[in-house]
Amino acid sequence: MAINLAHYEISGRRHWGVVKGDAIAPLEKEYATTADLIERGEADWVAASQHAANVSLKDVSLLSPVTAPARILCQGANYRQHMIESGMNPDEKTFNMFFEKSDCSLNAPHGVVHKPAQVRLLDYEIELALVFKRAITSPVTVTESNLADYVFAITIANDVSARDIQIPQTQFFKGKSYRGFCPMGPYLTVLAPDEFRYLEQMDLSLSVNGTERQRDNTRNLVFKPAETITELSTFSDIAPGDVLLTGTPSGCALRIPPPALRKLTQFILPEKKLWAAFHKTQARRPQYLKSGDVITARIKSPDGAIDLGEQRVTVTA
Repeated sequence: MAINLAHYEISGRRHWGVVKGDAIAPLEKEYATTADLIERGEADWVAASQHAANVSLKDVSLLSPVTAPARILCQGANYRQHMIESGMNPDEKTFNMFFEKSDCSLNAPHGVVHKPAQVRLLDYEIELALVFKRAITSPVTVTESNLADYVFAITIANDVSARDIQIPQTQFFKGKSYRGFCPMGPYLTVLAPDEFRYLEQMDLSLSVNGTERQRDNTRNLVFKPAETITELSTFSDIAPGDVLLTGTPSGCALRIPPPALRKLTQFILPEKKLWAAFHKTQARRPQYLKSGDVITARIKSPDGAIDLGEQRVTVTA
């Protein structure tokens, strides 16, 4: 049975615990990082899952369940409808798009996302995140049958993005890595081996101020977790506690013109005017985040057996 682990602060001290309803059963030992928890904590969280929960969630401050240092690896354009929305054909995609976010972007699941003064086009991206269980230092072949050997837990991530940095400057890393641009959690959901089948049937939803903006199901991922980790292992080492964000559904604020129009615009407009037109067009879209907006994100299985909780953050200027 899946176990939801929380990283939290109470009375000035940080702890880990097992979430049961609206309360937490604390782990007996302390773990400085997510990697430390993965390495030493299994017996502790299994024991805590059998104990009564005596710490109310209302009395704690939830922290990011992924701790620095950690690599935050990301897949781009990995949901079919998002690809179509972005002017791409998912049936013609033959490779993963990978990029990274800085771990200084890690943020609490119930807090604030600060909008930098120079950013006008701030966007949201709900994603299912996989937290790695073991080191990978050479190419491996990951399948549905051994995926549990490599993935420790799953959680909710919001790949907050400054589109007016990311797109005109072609700076994915910079545009997605400002401090606080990756709310994570609230929980690390540790799946039992027979529950990994749920990775292909999780419902994702994101709302802004109560209005739904994104909804999809992981069955519509173009590249699934096992094949993605296999490809990733051919060119990158992985450490326990590192994270893979598996892509976001359609419904982001960003809208990219169709390929033919993009090519025509690039041909007839000089670069300076091209990006001025991009800013002007995108600025008309009311979906971009503003100070005071509240972003709510949820991921769970349709039958409710796996529930990653609710992430709720507020945008501040």
